[in-house]
Amino acid sequence: MLRPRFLAIAIIVACLLPASSPNKLILAATPEGIASQKEGGGNEQPLSASRAAREEKAIQDARRQQLAEREAALAAKEQELKKLGAKLDSQIKSLDDSKKRLDDSLKAQKKQRDEKQKKMIGLFKKMRPEQAGQLMDKLEEERVISLLNQMDTKTVVKLIPFLKQPRVLKWIEENLKGT
Repeated sequence: MLRPRFLAIAIIVACLLPASSPNKLILAATPEGIASQKEGGGNEQPLSASRAAREEKAIQDARRQQLAEREAALAAKEQELKKLGAKLDSQIKSLDDSKKRLDDSLKAQKKQRDEKQKKMIGLFKKMRPEQAGQLMDKLEEERVISLLNQMDTKTVVKLIPFLKQPRVLKWIEENLKGT
């Protein structure tokens, strides 16, 4: 392949000279022909039109090849991104399913606790107030307050005289505060 400087000189010389016979064009395209043109050795064509076209075509082919390689690389990256996107989608779906199962499990546990607590409230309602008060005094203070909040007023009124008074006072204060 010709050096860029040499090629540029050959193209300039070819443009300046009028078209001549094919033999002169071939001679002009050689280094000797170009050297003779520089020395003023006649009106020979420095570069044949077909050779210039071939070189231009070679340059264009090289550019096309580079573009094709870039397109292939981009297509490969696009495929990889699609695979990663699909993998992420499946992981998100899996996480959503796990979250739903966990939420369902927590709801079931809460429902079960609420049912047990309702049974205990029913038990305290059926007991004599003295017995219920004695049992509730043995429970944690927060649990007693929670039970009192869930009981109806009639049952609470019967139990208050048999509960420890600090617990009753705390329950009253919390209800007056609205917490």
